[in-house]
Amino acid sequence: MAAKASGNESVQVLGFRASLILMLLWLACLLSALGVVCSTYESRKATQALETLRREASSLKVMSGKYLLEKSSWAAYSRVERIATNDLGMQMPQPGKTVLVHRNSDSSTTDKKYISKVSRN
Repeated sequence: MAAKASGNESVQVLGFRASLILMLLWLACLLSALGVVCSTYESRKATQALETLRREASSLKVMSGKYLLEKSSWAAYSRVERIATNDLGMQMPQPGKTVLVHRNSDSSTTDKKYISKVSRN
């Protein structure tokens, strides 16, 4: 009978170990499923944030284009000339009063003597 008891006892031990392993596998499977759910949620959240930033970047590009267009219209030569003559009272110089300033060939600085002679006249 002792032999039967030890055989029955070993079956119980194996059954307990199998149940324990099965429970651990189910727990691992459950944790893995929770990990997939969490990573999917984080991925969707990051994708949504990326799309929001892309829309914002597109909006900023449109706004930048509008500002460049406005800047070019404010700096148009015809507008600057009109403001200079009408608002500031400026006028084109006579051809004889126009002076061309040359640079020295040996340096990148302007010829200061020539400029001072011209400005005195």
